Amino acid sequence: MRRRRPQTVVIGLVVLCSSTTVLLALTLLGSASAPFDRAFAAQRGAHAVAVFDPTRTSGAALAQTGQRPGVEAAAGPFDQAVVEISEDWNGQPAGARTVVGRADPAGPVDRLDLRLGRWVTAPGEIVVNLGHQGTPRPELLGSTVEVDGAPPLRLVGFASSMTKSADAWVVPEQMPALRPTAVQMLYRFRASDTEAQVDAGLAEATAGLAEGSLTNVQSYLALKQAFSAQADSYLPLMMVFGVLGLVVSVLIIGNVVSGAVVSGYRHIGVLKAIGFTPNQVVAVYLAMVAVPGTVGCLLGTLLGSLLASPVLQMAFSGVETGSAAIGPRPWAPVACLLGMPAVVVVTALIPALRAHWLPAAQAISAGSAPRAGRGLRVQRRLSNTRLPRPVVLGLAQPFTRPGRAVMTVAAIVLGVTAVTLTTGLTSTMVAFGAAGRVDGAARIQVEVGSTANRRTAPKLTDSQIDELLRGLPGADRVTARALLQVRLVGYPQARFVNFYRGDTSAAAAQMVAGHLPEGPGEVVAGPSFLRQHGLAVGDRITLDVHGRQVPATIVGETVSGNPRAVDSNWSTLQLLGPDTQAVDYTVTLAPGADAKAYLDAVRTADPGLHPALLGSGNTVTTTVVGFASVFTVLLTIVAALGVFNTVLLTVRERRRDLGMLKSIGMTPRQVVVMTVTSVAALGVVGGLSGIPLGIVAHRLIVDNVAVVAFPESMKDVWHPPQLALLALAGVVIAVLGALVPARSAARLPIARVLHHE
Repeated sequence: MRRRRPQTVVIGLVVLCSSTTVLLALTLLGSASAPFDRAFAAQRGAHAVAVFDPTRTSGAALAQTGQRPGVEAAAGPFDQAVVEISEDWNGQPAGARTVVGRADPAGPVDRLDLRLGRWVTAPGEIVVNLGHQGTPRPELLGSTVEVDGAPPLRLVGFASSMTKSADAWVVPEQMPALRPTAVQMLYRFRASDTEAQVDAGLAEATAGLAEGSLTNVQSYLALKQAFSAQADSYLPLMMVFGVLGLVVSVLIIGNVVSGAVVSGYRHIGVLKAIGFTPNQVVAVYLAMVAVPGTVGCLLGTLLGSLLASPVLQMAFSGVETGSAAIGPRPWAPVACLLGMPAVVVVTALIPALRAHWLPAAQAISAGSAPRAGRGLRVQRRLSNTRLPRPVVLGLAQPFTRPGRAVMTVAAIVLGVTAVTLTTGLTSTMVAFGAAGRVDGAARIQVEVGSTANRRTAPKLTDSQIDELLRGLPGADRVTARALLQVRLVGYPQARFVNFYRGDTSAAAAQMVAGHLPEGPGEVVAGPSFLRQHGLAVGDRITLDVHGRQVPATIVGETVSGNPRAVDSNWSTLQLLGPDTQAVDYTVTLAPGADAKAYLDAVRTADPGLHPALLGSGNTVTTTVVGFASVFTVLLTIVAALGVFNTVLLTVRERRRDLGMLKSIGMTPRQVVVMTVTSVAALGVVGGLSGIPLGIVAHRLIVDNVAVVAFPESMKDVWHPPQLALLALAGVVIAVLGALVPARSAARLPIARVLHHE
């Protein structure tokens, strides 16, 4: 290690970068579903929440369904009612809530986690499901929940259900006052790994019931998908870079040990001559890489552990985690600490075995220079060209050690792959973030004050606010948004609908399939909502607000969207809630307009309007581009270190040749040109080979982002000028890695080199 300090540092840095990348990928992979599975198992979550029509079946018949062979456990029947809360409460707008009558939070299925307060014990009390709120609010305990057409209920506790079986619970004796319209059964099946198995288990359980008695089913697999959808979106990106980093590490470590063995023939012979056994000689080379590899692994694991929590917090932001504990997996650092050194040792073992079989006499007499004649044929052919002599010598050099050249090219290929992938992802995400925006135009969101957001209410009416915002100097486009919490008929959980009025050109740019809502009863949704509800463009759903039901058709799919909400137009709002006012407005200013002056004008016109300048960035875009850029820099550094190692080994092997060349007149500058040329040619090959791999990796990632459906216009980001620049990335990586050892070779003293030889 002391004799090969540069290689030792290279191995340590390579393993450090790779360990960090691999640990982050393992952490995200382990957190994608494991927390949900553990919390779901601890709460004995229901594989299926089945809702029945009480007019078509009896409670006794439903209780018997839990005794069927395919049912592992069942709970219920529980009376279920959909109630209307007329006032904003607990940070949520007024709307429908699903309430279930349940005497005990425990039981064989869906054991509720009581997070704060106590369970209901008498009529007039209610326990609320935390849902996406996550943290209970102690100040709300004892407050009154006003329910339309029913006595007020006093909040006595907050609970969490991984099954999401209800929005709130009361004692069974309270249910008659809430006028239940359905009966709920909770099932756990013996086989439930796939949707087909859940469907089969439910079919077996409900066999023999009257036709039409089963009105709705919620599978736990949809909840699991919703839980991990955002983390799953980052997972392909992390896994691709993790694999790239691991492969580059293997190539460079193998190259380092192979070069050390080849350049250390005489040293190997001396060791064997003084009594070292072949196994001990192999152990020397394994120790040479194991020590820096272990140090790099320790530092990389530490760095990855520090980054893991912020990465998980970002990946699971806004996710309904319930009682699932999101955090770094303890096994991930352990796997990294054990696995990476093992990879280093196994990678080094293969070239080190060459030292095992090498006879001592042959090793001592072999020297370190390449065998005569290797690469001379290429050199002679290039000599017939008009290329300068240093360039000819440099281009012929890779053919002297073809195995080493191949491994160096492979490292450059993976570095160029990472650069190409990041370039494509950046272009795609920038197009995603800029969809529907006017270049150079500021956007302002004007929030309407209300008791829900604890702000002063405006003096102007909805129409007057709209007219005001359009009339102020600098306004170009104005879009109003109203929000309603609705019940999606057939689904137990409340959902939301955004209703838009005004300019919709920005929304049109977000469409992947179908079209924007044009008439009443038309909605569009994002990919997450469609997947979690098993819907597609063209399907019909029924929206229910205060008992007013409106059939709606899904007429389009947007690039992204809230998994708990759909978008519609103002004409649909008139059917569901004609008195509903806009909650905010988005104003796009004309290019060059003074945003500050517009903000001041809005505040002056009505203190109940609260404008704010929207940022030009996009959180998802920033995150993905940031991740990809960091990992690309790491992989580029690692690939350049691989080139550095190759050139350093070559310079050490050719010290005598370099001394002879300098003695007959080669200048230091020509030595640098020759050395850099030897790897620049490899950089060209690596660049041309890495571009297709990067394009394939880009397509693999953008086609598997669960929360975003990119249109083809955002995926088709490759153009000839861009590809031409990417082809130079391999040359840049090669030159960066070769410069330092090339300058070192240029400074070699002639007399000292030839004297030692």
